[in-house]
Amino acid sequence: EDLKNEDVLNNTSVIMVTRQGTIKKTFLEAYSRPRANGINAININDGDELLEAKLVKPGEDVVLALRSGRAIRFNEDETRNMGRNSTGVRGVRLADENDAVVGMVIIHDPEAQLLVVSENGYGKRSSIEDYRVTGRGGKGVKTMNITDKTGLLVSIVSVTDTSNDLMIITKNGITIRTKLADIKEAGRATQ
Repeated sequence: EDLKNEDVLNNTSVIMVTRQGTIKKTFLEAYSRPRANGINAININDGDELLEAKLVKPGEDVVLALRSGRAIRFNEDETRNMGRNSTGVRGVRLADENDAVVGMVIIHDPEAQLLVVSENGYGKRSSIEDYRVTGRGGKGVKTMNITDKTGLLVSIVSVTDTSNDLMIITKNGITIRTKLADIKEAGRATQ
């Protein structure tokens, strides 16, 4: 993308999500005049932290995933563009005080699949079709059946048929590389 192109600046937004499920969308244009010491992007509530920021275009869907194994899918137009100094709005409702957002995916491709991985190394792919579009701020739907065996959800990414390999690094620094085709495709509410 040409980040100096007026059309791109005014039709692309930066969407941010915090661990506590707050999301905020701001036109890319608001970041086109940076300062040497940086500029404010989002106000963060006490006890919260910024998790991810991604580019989103009109009509694209956003998916947020939670440690508790749930995910919510909504259209980006559910969130209006705000100024840089605002806090944002609720993107997803957490299950309890131990729950948190683990990832955000922007759906560019209707054929996309979501790959989810749990803390004990379980992973699976599900079609994006399995995730109905809802309004933002809800509880979402089950994306993985969380058990003592699987552990909590730690990651969500978007993959396609052209994606080849997946690399996972454990907390101890061990790197595992596997073919995406070797990860089973299963319905979203399975283990």
